[in-house]
Amino acid sequence: MSFSNLLQKAFLEGYATEELNIPTTFVCILFTTAIGLFIYLVYRMVNRNAIQSRNFSLALVALAVITSAIILTIQSNIVISLGMVGALSIVRFRTAIKDPMDLVFLFWSISVGIICGAGFAMIAVIMSIAITIVILVFSLLPGTRGSLVLIVNSPGYDCEPRVLSIVKKNTRAHKVRARNITADNLNLAIEVRTNHPTELIEALMESKAVTTVSLLEHDGEITA
Repeated sequence: MSFSNLLQKAFLEGYATEELNIPTTFVCILFTTAIGLFIYLVYRMVNRNAIQSRNFSLALVALAVITSAIILTIQSNIVISLGMVGALSIVRFRTAIKDPMDLVFLFWSISVGIICGAGFAMIAVIMSIAITIVILVFSLLPGTRGSLVLIVNSPGYDCEPRVLSIVKKNTRAHKVRARNITADNLNLAIEVRTNHPTELIEALMESKAVTTVSLLEHDGEITA
């Protein structure tokens, strides 16, 4: 027997795998689906977005099942596993994940598929329980109130000192982010932090230095 044959035999025997059977595959997929649905329910519970993506919720369950099936297939045949690695290596995902928590749920779903496909379902259950407890505890803790963006329209550029004086009295912190000045108009975009936004708007509207006021939620990150 040549050296190449010996090397090939040792390689294949070193990765001896189990043959798949229908009952084992069915139980694995069913268990993975159950945990995937659990992840979906936790996501629905803690997601604070006004509009929830139905496709993303479906992806959480589908990713767990698909990953589990891939791991099961890889365990059954080394040749198939190498082919899958090559096929997956050319796949490029371009969907942007804006919320870090969405990324956590995606990675959680993929991890459950890997663990269940490898035959360690109880580890997936324990991990899911631990992650759920951590997420629920932190979601119940009071968070820092985010910044607001105040849009003020004034009849003249000389009104800015009076506007900023009112803003200073009714906010904990403020910073002018943008100014748009014309001959008879002044637009200010001010980032403010306040626990009483209604009082701020009322104080500005009572002033003759303000024509219109808008207060918008700031969707960016909160800085210390």
